[in-house]
Amino acid sequence: MFTFVKQSILQTKQTGAVWPSGRRLARTMTSPLLDSKGPRRILEVGPGTGVFTREICKQLRPDDTYDIVEINPTFCRHVEQKVLPRHIDPKNLHQVRIHCDSLENVVLEPGYDHVFCGLPFNNFEPWLVRSLFRKMISLMAEEGTLSFFEYIGVRMMRAPLVGRSGRKRSTDIERINKSLRRRFHGRREAVLCNIPPAYAVHLQPVA
Repeated sequence: MFTFVKQSILQTKQTGAVWPSGRRLARTMTSPLLDSKGPRRILEVGPGTGVFTREICKQLRPDDTYDIVEINPTFCRHVEQKVLPRHIDPKNLHQVRIHCDSLENVVLEPGYDHVFCGLPFNNFEPWLVRSLFRKMISLMAEEGTLSFFEYIGVRMMRAPLVGRSGRKRSTDIERINKSLRRRFHGRREAVLCNIPPAYAVHLQPVA
């Protein structure tokens, strides 16, 4: 918890919240893993302190591979030194690779069955949001899933405080999200007990 709060103050753009996501949101976000079969390739982008990482580790099978991409070195060390050793059998740590860099700079082979994203899109410029989604979608397998979350009502609450340019940015990001949900058979699940309440959004290519 302390690690997250400290980084949320020092790295506001990268962190995007002052409180880590709750377990209920983590379980809802990672629910696509429950029904998937066979050896799976899993990608997590922006794990922060590893709330979603813990849930993914619980469902990791011996024949899965798991890539983690995190730009913040402090979070990378936290996940590598404190999260993974506690939630993965040491003999299975070879299944996991941590890339401490931006998603744009990391070279990854396409074909991920599940992509999970914890990035703070509300803090980014629309062009960067588009670029990140474009990259993640390009890495998905043909029948893969992409899961991310968005806080409920935060854009509306922030509107009076961010000025005209901030409101336009929020509107543009919401349009991007709506467009993605239309194109990729999107569904949203509300997690009202999270602080703040959030939607878990799951995208899957339309057959």
